Amino acid sequence: MNETESITSHSSKSRRWWQRIPLTLQIIIALVLAICLGIALGAGNPNAANKDLINNLAIPAELVLKALRTLATPLILVAVLHTFMTTEIPGTAGRKLAVLLLTNTTVAIIIGLLVANVLRPGTWGTLAPPEGTQAASQSLDPWGLLKDIVPEAILKPLVDNNVIQLIVIALSFGIVLRAIKSEQIAQGKRGYQPIEDLVGTLFDAVIRILNWVIALVPLAVLGIVAKTVALQGFSPFKALFAFIVAVLLALALQACYYLTRVKLGSWVNPLKFLAGGADAFLTAFSTSSSTVTMPITFEILQTKIGLRESSASLGALVGANFNNDGTALYEAMSALFISQVIGQHLNLGQQLIVVITSIFASVGAAGIPNAGLVTMTLVFTSVGLPTQYIALLVTVDWFLDRCRTAINVMGDMTVSALLDGKKPRSVDEV
Repeated sequence: MNETESITSHSSKSRRWWQRIPLTLQIIIALVLAICLGIALGAGNPNAANKDLINNLAIPAELVLKALRTLATPLILVAVLHTFMTTEIPGTAGRKLAVLLLTNTTVAIIIGLLVANVLRPGTWGTLAPPEGTQAASQSLDPWGLLKDIVPEAILKPLVDNNVIQLIVIALSFGIVLRAIKSEQIAQGKRGYQPIEDLVGTLFDAVIRILNWVIALVPLAVLGIVAKTVALQGFSPFKALFAFIVAVLLALALQACYYLTRVKLGSWVNPLKFLAGGADAFLTAFSTSSSTVTMPITFEILQTKIGLRESSASLGALVGANFNNDGTALYEAMSALFISQVIGQHLNLGQQLIVVITSIFASVGAAGIPNAGLVTMTLVFTSVGLPTQYIALLVTVDWFLDRCRTAINVMGDMTVSALLDGKKPRSVDEV
């Protein structure tokens, strides 16, 4: 055993027994315990004497949501800056890559909204709005939205959780810092390095704090599910079941879209594409992280599917930082689902805002397990939906997160195949 393996083994053994239980299993255990506790406390007909106890069960979920809302804006900001500072994108291929990524993500969101509007999973059950919740505005003011793009102060969007302003700031600084880095590299200078290191350190810090919050998710699930079952029985979960079905259907349609693009836009056979990518899909589902899956995706694109190294690297290594179609689809569907559950109609203009914010929020969730829960708060806020309901989605997010991560990886592979073009690599290129 080498030194690294020894340190890893020692670290694993030093963790307490409950820390060695996978998060998915912890959430499943929490769900079972929550259902039992909810039934014991009344299952829809609670004793008046237990009302305070039942309401207090939701405190862990409220604290977790509060922490997620706090982390949402800095995560988006540093994630976008980190991506622009560290990702290497060549000129012509980079422009083609950007068009493919934007197209795939937009199609994913449209598919998600279409399925949610047709199936209307939120109408399968009802939930009472939290106290103090205000309905979203039913009109869209494009000029007001345009005027709101520029913040009054540079830190104000972070304080106010203003999504549009935050995106403008993140993109502006990201583009400028990237340009400065390119200029200094061409001149043989390295003055950009301290800023890049600072952004990388801030990114790692936010991720580490996020991991602390995610570790508390099972406790939040236990409390919110127990409270829901105790006060309302199992009727709210009919809508959640419908939501799962709707999301899986939308993800399946997105997969069909990918295979169609591969068939029409590349030389790769779709069946070979699916068979060759099986290891990457399974790894993505089991780890719920496209970043962890990245090396496997890069390898199978060359060895099992037969793409050129340049195409494989652009799609699997560069595109993975931006291409999170499954996450964008899920966040858009979540917003529409909750609006249906509480009877708060989102008109076409508001759904357009959901599309825009979901695209940029998905970038902030790149490769980070469960980060979709964080960035979802931005999507909800953009159209005035109460973020309190995200706690209910936590109960199913552990499963849907794995499914949408597999679709994210499939999207990366699709982009690589499309970049490879209509002609397979020659013997000289092998």
